[in-house]
Amino acid sequence: MPFLLLVLVAIVLLATLPLLDHDEAKITYLTAPVSRGNLQLTVSATGTLQPVNQVDVGTEVSGTIRSVAVDYNDRVTRGQVLARLDTEELQAQVLQSEANLAAARAHVSLAQATVEETRLKADRCRTLAQRDMCSQDTLDSASAAYLRAKAELASADAQVKVAGATLDAQRTRLDKAEIRSPVDGLVLARRIEPGQTVAAMLQTPVLFVLAEDLADMELHVDIDEADVGMVREGQTAHFTVDAYPERSFPATITQVRFSPRETNGVVTYEALLSVNNQDLLLRPGMTAVADILAQRVDDAVLVPNAALRFDASAPPATAASPGFLSRLLPHAPRPTRHPEADAGASQSTEHTVWLLRDGEPVATSVRIGLTDGMHTEITAGLTPGGDPVILGQAPAAGP
Repeated sequence: MPFLLLVLVAIVLLATLPLLDHDEAKITYLTAPVSRGNLQLTVSATGTLQPVNQVDVGTEVSGTIRSVAVDYNDRVTRGQVLARLDTEELQAQVLQSEANLAAARAHVSLAQATVEETRLKADRCRTLAQRDMCSQDTLDSASAAYLRAKAELASADAQVKVAGATLDAQRTRLDKAEIRSPVDGLVLARRIEPGQTVAAMLQTPVLFVLAEDLADMELHVDIDEADVGMVREGQTAHFTVDAYPERSFPATITQVRFSPRETNGVVTYEALLSVNNQDLLLRPGMTAVADILAQRVDDAVLVPNAALRFDASAPPATAASPGFLSRLLPHAPRPTRHPEADAGASQSTEHTVWLLRDGEPVATSVRIGLTDGMHTEITAGLTPGGDPVILGQAPAAGP
């Protein structure tokens, strides 16, 4: 009797096991519709804002700063005096050069008189020699004296030019004692104070830093070598700065430089973006995070990237619990494929997506294009309004 009871229980179990396993195999699919939309591929980069033309103003003259006429943030015009050096020594040098020039000119007058005197003597001796009243030796001496006087006059003329050049140089140095602005702009930095001594020797000291026009600025960003192939002149971008986190500023790429930069083994290329700063909200040195619009597809057929990763022929990645039969009869797992488009890649390759049709997954071959990391363009194989694509699956909730 116990044996028959055990056989009966075994028969009941064998009859109910397929039903239990079938109930546990019920799967709920997560789906999304095939849609249309605009797809944008952006390249992110960081950099700093800089003036289009920044000028370092220094001095070629050593001396003591007598006065400073401008301060930070002051607007200046071309030729405006920024600072003055003490000029007592320079003025003394100018006076000395003026005196040297006057002496050189007086020497020219003396040399001219000597030339005239020796010329007359030589002419008179030449006339007397025709009457045998002046010896040949005397005539030769008079002629040589005349030539020496002319040479002295030429030397005196040269000395005047030297003295004049020295005077011009001294006057120029005196003029440079007044440090003037070379451009119209804004004072970004002032690095001197009255009474400070500056020495212009091997390197010109920088006294002021001027920005020519802060209404037009440049954003210098570093483009990763993996993304530089997608960045070109004329592309548009938007960037943010920490000072205005809720505001996005437009910019346009004006240059992508070929010279590489290597930092800690990472190679980047510098790109310049023009920025309109008419409201003067942006300041030099601000750190900016820019998103460059590299590619754009309008009215594209789109699916979430999760649809490209799903494979209905593989077991669920995360299951609530294994099936009853699976617990009793374990088996080797089947291989799983993960077709997925790389973010940022512009490609056209075959992939398989699964559609939910009448409650069952159906494999469909598609051709993909651009992806932004969240959605992928479908160039062939799907149309909006059809069966939804499957994003994932999970065991159905128990009763």
